[in-house]
Amino acid sequence: MATETYTDAIALLKADHRKVEGLFEQFESATSSSKKQSLAREICTELKIHTMIEEEIFYPAFRGKIEDDTLDEAYVEHDGAKVLINDIEAGSPDDDFYDAKVKVLSEEIKHHVHEEEMPSEGMFAQCRKADADLVALRDQMLARKQELLAQAKASGLPPAQPKAVNLVAA
Repeated sequence: MATETYTDAIALLKADHRKVEGLFEQFESATSSSKKQSLAREICTELKIHTMIEEEIFYPAFRGKIEDDTLDEAYVEHDGAKVLINDIEAGSPDDDFYDAKVKVLSEEIKHHVHEEEMPSEGMFAQCRKADADLVALRDQMLARKQELLAQAKASGLPPAQPKAVNLVAA
């Protein structure tokens, strides 16, 4: 991470997108339960960190500068992903629907990435047109990301959970 460079905040977020896409591909081809669980945990950790830097830094920087609906939908998409992330982290590959949950999370993330990266009207395109310092945002986001990765590594556990709805079975 320390040796990687990103031209701006959007480049950092796109690099995260590509990394998680690669992890989902590895999960799909994994055959052993231990490999699946390891990859699922890595996916969840990466997504939680990515979500946190978007929600804490990136999205607030653009509130009022891009379409509110675009930001609102992104937050709601994050909430849906958080529920699946919590379920995946609480489970194991031996559980019913484990692979299906990872697959659905992958599909939700693909949709979210598409919404952000659409060339002309996507969130990132809107952000590029807005009056914001994308390099300063990159620096702030990268510092927060490194802090969260260090926390995850030090604890041996994923970083602090993003706020999510806790569902209780009826």
